[in-house]
Amino acid sequence: MNRELLRSSAFLRSARRFVKKHPEIVRSLQRTLESLAEDAFQPSLKTHKLKGELAESWACSAGYDLRIVFKFLQQESGEAILLQTIGTHDEVY
Repeated sequence: MNRELLRSSAFLRSARRFVKKHPEIVRSLQRTLESLAEDAFQPSLKTHKLKGELAESWACSAGYDLRIVFKFLQQESGEAILLQTIGTHDEVY
């Protein structure tokens, strides 16, 4: 199932900032986003439900210490993924 990826303004800001500091992750990040759109529960993504203030959200791994926080949304065209933020484990949790 291929889901549409919707990027929030917070995600775009944090992604720009992170890529500016770490330009070497661009290719890896693109592959991770493609995998997320294809199948959000691929074992390599280590997708997991969050708790506490982020209880409505999910997170996946985009590298050793890089996480993407997102929500599943239902749209007329099918299920979509709203990308909320990206950053290190300590930055996003």
